[in-house]
Amino acid sequence: MKKNMIKLAAGAATVLLMATSAHAGYTMKKKVGDVDTKLTFFGFAQLEAVGGKGMEIKNAGSTAKAGTDLGFRAQRIRLGWKYVAGKVRGKVFIDFNQKSQDPSATNGASVPNYIKDAFIAYKFNNAIIPKLGVIKMPNGMGFTMPGWNLDIAERGFDKSLVLERNLGFMISGRGIGFAGNKVNGFEMGHDRPWKGFGYDVMVANQASRSKAAKSSKMGGKSYAVRGMFDYTEKLHTEISYAKSENADGLDNTLTNGVDYSNINIGIDSNLQKLSLKAEYTKAHNILGMQDYDEDTYTATAAYFVMPNLELVAKTIQGSAQKGTNAATTKLGNTYLGFNLFLSQPHSDFSRMSKKGRNQQKVVFNYIVASGSGATEDAANKWTGLSGYRDDAFIVQYQFKF
Repeated sequence: MKKNMIKLAAGAATVLLMATSAHAGYTMKKKVGDVDTKLTFFGFAQLEAVGGKGMEIKNAGSTAKAGTDLGFRAQRIRLGWKYVAGKVRGKVFIDFNQKSQDPSATNGASVPNYIKDAFIAYKFNNAIIPKLGVIKMPNGMGFTMPGWNLDIAERGFDKSLVLERNLGFMISGRGIGFAGNKVNGFEMGHDRPWKGFGYDVMVANQASRSKAAKSSKMGGKSYAVRGMFDYTEKLHTEISYAKSENADGLDNTLTNGVDYSNINIGIDSNLQKLSLKAEYTKAHNILGMQDYDEDTYTATAAYFVMPNLELVAKTIQGSAQKGTNAATTKLGNTYLGFNLFLSQPHSDFSRMSKKGRNQQKVVFNYIVASGSGATEDAANKWTGLSGYRDDAFIVQYQFKF
């Protein structure tokens, strides 16, 4: 497996070196019959120095002792390609920092974990775009934005509640009701500043890549539906509902298992130098445990104090109850820091320009843990799926092409 991945990386690197123009985004074009085709290679890496007591007790169930040693890691190392032929679309995205797994061990995505996306799509028009393959389920505003385009160095602990990626069928539409919207057919979130309505409907295998659902030999399906409205980059709103059947992973042939479900609501507003986001997730029957519930509230504010320096604050506040009679536990993680952009291909502060700035940046975040369940000796220690229960810090360098 490792030899095959090395060959794949070497082959992709060779193709990149053969590309005629870096300015073109490492894109090659070819006419096949009467059809114009385009193949684009892309990738990014996030390399980090991390430390603080919280780094060793991030997971709620961890028994590791706290420590303050400095460590180094790679959060994502990814390479992918997109293919366009007329109305046909195709995408493959691989993370070389992910461990493999036996596809037969789960009936979820049913492909190794290092395959992040692998799907085909057909763009009938902006309102009807079916996709088949491994895709991000349309659940969670922050989760469905690309990992290289985040406001902070990582996703918060609310990410544990979404249904993650899965193998299934999805039909989508964007920018419905207004003319002039640019929709390329690869969208998974609110990738562009459109005007109009959007939607996603997806049915897939059991959501076994989600931390909130266990895989089961009995199987089951997962479902997600999302609606959204955009009015340029000044306003994006969305709401989604998602469910994964038989989420306890047990062979409950009589009861068919307990289903996990969640509701997610998000709003995003870019006001040039200032950007604001808010998100709410309400999860029910986590890991198929009856009345194991968790709610999270997330708020983000970012402001450019200089063209290449953005100050960022993001707070995630959660409450969890592991069963009807269990105590309610609380945890807060607040990320304070900045984004230092090393490349400035744009002079304005639009959302699309910020995506260009994100190609090379340094991120610093200090994570402050708070709440009654944050400490190891708390009477009601945090029972949510994940989160920092002590302070930590992350320094990240990201590059993307």
